[in-house]
Amino acid sequence: MATPAGRLQALGPGILYAAAAVGTSHLVQSTRAGASYGLALLVFIALTYVAKYPAFRFGAQYASATGHSLLHGYRQQGNWAVYMYICIAIGTVFAALPAVTLVTAGLVKAAFGLQWGIFPISAVILASCVTVLIVGGYPVLDRIVKVLMSILAMATLVATILVIPEIDWATSGSLWPAEIAAADVFFIVALLGFMPSSVDISVWHSLWSVAKARESNKRATLRESLDDFHIGYFGTFLLALCFVLLGTGVMHNSGLEFDQSPAGFAAQLINLYQQVLGDWSGPLIGAIAVAVMFSTVLAGLDGYPRAAVAIFRLYKAREADDEQRAVVIDKRAYALTVCILALGSLFILYFLVTSLQVVVDIAATIMFLFAPVVAWLNHRAMKSSLIPQESRPGRGLFILSLAGIAWLTSFSAYFLYLRFLS
Repeated sequence: MATPAGRLQALGPGILYAAAAVGTSHLVQSTRAGASYGLALLVFIALTYVAKYPAFRFGAQYASATGHSLLHGYRQQGNWAVYMYICIAIGTVFAALPAVTLVTAGLVKAAFGLQWGIFPISAVILASCVTVLIVGGYPVLDRIVKVLMSILAMATLVATILVIPEIDWATSGSLWPAEIAAADVFFIVALLGFMPSSVDISVWHSLWSVAKARESNKRATLRESLDDFHIGYFGTFLLALCFVLLGTGVMHNSGLEFDQSPAGFAAQLINLYQQVLGDWSGPLIGAIAVAVMFSTVLAGLDGYPRAAVAIFRLYKAREADDEQRAVVIDKRAYALTVCILALGSLFILYFLVTSLQVVVDIAATIMFLFAPVVAWLNHRAMKSSLIPQESRPGRGLFILSLAGIAWLTSFSAYFLYLRFLS
């Protein structure tokens, strides 16, 4: 039986997941949803959390049951599953990482009043993240993120409590859009793609769980792993609700629209808190938002290389007495991949990015379209004979998983129809 102390010690992967999720999806997309639609998109957000829940949970559950990441579960299904994941990761990495870096750079510029351009600020952010990851590794990442997420959560909850009396429930309280045009569907897909995050982060969660077990020399029990996961997962849902309420209370029906530039949007975001908490809160909230977005960039810049190294290990047989040398090779491969991703993201930001909204919406849309594929791979992984009977999901969770895959697939198909055929 898991003890309270054991559960506290097991916390980590779920908080890292929250750091990866509470970034662009919440600070940008949830706030935009509240500003543009009031509370009308909360139903879609809640449905997406329900639909994606099994896929994300299976990342924590598979790692706890087997001691391996979901990539191991993909390999058990056949090489095709691993290759499919690689294609999805390549398809999302150079959309997601530039998007979160751009948001972070905008916040840095607005919060600290820098006169630099967005690109050099982005370069400093990525260089700092590369240094932290290569020098510190998982333990440093784990500690930094726990502190930053706790501070942001408290500040956001206080601001939300204060803004609720300001909401005009007669005009903003509807829980369904008055009408849904094609443009609305496109925004909803862009909102839900990042909500709570891309489903392939379930693989990162399993990798972080394996890393946590290796660092502590103890594999968390299923109960401990699920407690950690649920804190991160449902915590991000609460924060999504908070940011929708903030956007609704301060900007809905105000005639204001979010700025297309990263710095302009960031200034408006900080102003949301200032209007609720007072002018004194601007510098504090700006610094906290920067710190949390920094942790999101850290998590993203760590997750993809960690997955790449794990895939390499799957296909590279090693002798037991060669493990020490293998660890050195893995660290070098990880460092090289981190650097390549940082440089690739800078290339995209310099040559291809013209609008914050455009890059965020493109990244989120790609993630939404890939979501049912990853969810299906995770569903199949949890049916593996390698998973002990006591650690397997129940029939109800498998049914929910299939229903979620069906919903994500149907909505993706509807989006593609509207975008290309209608």
